[in-house]
Order: sequence, then structure tokens, then C-alpha cells
Amino acid sequence: MSARRKGRAMEQDLADRIVDAAVGLAEERGWDHVRLYLVAERLGIGLGELGRHFRDLDAIANAWFGRARTALLRTPPAALAGRPPERLHAAIMTWFAALATHRAVTLQMLDAKLYPSHPHHWVPMIFDLSRLVHDFLDVARIASTGRQRQLAEVGMTVIVLATLRDWRRDPARAGDRLGRRLAGADRWLARFEKRRIPRPGRARAEDG
Repeated sequence: MSARRKGRAMEQDLADRIVDAAVGLAEERGWDHVRLYLVAERLGIGLGELGRHFRDLDAIANAWFGRARTALLRTPPAALAGRPPERLHAAIMTWFAALATHRAVTLQMLDAKLYPSHPHHWVPMIFDLSRLVHDFLDVARIASTGRQRQLAEVGMTVIVLATLRDWRRDPARAGDRLGRRLAGADRWLARFEKRRIPRPGRARAEDG
């Protein structure tokens, strides 16, 4: 391994250890009580060294969610068999499974992002949610375009938010409810596309 690659590996290892330390502290005292200096002290490093990797706790939270995205993008092909609803279910539940090891802390991170005094977090969250929805559609190999794609994105956003609510309240039932929502959305899209196909006679009349 070259010196440069070794250096990058060491930097990534420290970044991972910072995230692990922050999440570990949050398990002990709650995310609201985690401070950067506490994370640095736990690792035996200076705040300057920690700051080279993360500007604040929200950046550490983003890195935690980044791990879930990595797990999502690595969803094995064997899990993506079946029709679109089954593939989407596998993709979405892979993301939730990656966060489940620290579910309480994950929810606390989300609550901190939504705190009324943190409006600077709200807009990035909207874009993060949009990217996440696109990730789910891409991982599930959903190749719709045009109006159908727009409807899929809007519908998936609603479904993901509803599933997140279920995961907060009753994680054991979140997967079943997600499956029902996806099946219902698939039936609705099929009916929508069927209604959009014009009848031959009507099409000729409209052309004339």
C-alpha cells in the first residue's frame, strides 16, 4: 500500500471511530447531551483533529446516515428478485436495518435536525429525503420515466415518511405496513396508466 493510500485509510478509520464514539456516547446519555469535546476526550484526540473531519454534531449524524446509504447501495442482487413492490420493500428495509442497531439514537438525531431552533437543517433534510427516494428507486431498478416517474417519486416520499413514523412507533410491524402500502401504490399506478391509454375511436376523434 502506498503512503498516500495508507494515509487515506488512516483518516477514514479515524472518521469511523469518531462516529462510533459519538453514537456510543448517545446511547449512554442521549444525542442531545453529546458534545464534540466529549467525543474527542473519549478517543484521546484534540478538538482540532476531530474538527478536520466533522464541523459539528450534525455532520457526524450525516455520516451515520451515510453508512445506511452505503448498506442500501450494496443490497445484494438476490434480495432484489420479484416485482417492483417486492424490490422496493427489500431496498427500503435494508436501509432501516442498517440503522436499527442504534434505532433510539437515530430517532434522536432526526428530532435534533427538526428542532425549531435548527431551521438551517430543514432545507438540507428535504434534499436528503429526495436523494434517498431516488436511491430506493435506483436500487430497486425502477426505470419509469416522465409522469409515471414523477408520481413514483411523490408516492415514495409519502410512503417513506409513513414507514419512518411506523418504525418510530412499532418497528416490528413497519415492514408489514410498508409491504401493504407498496402493493396499494402499485395497483393505483397500474390503474392510472390504464386510464391514460386512449381508446382508438376517441383518439381519432380528438385528432380530427
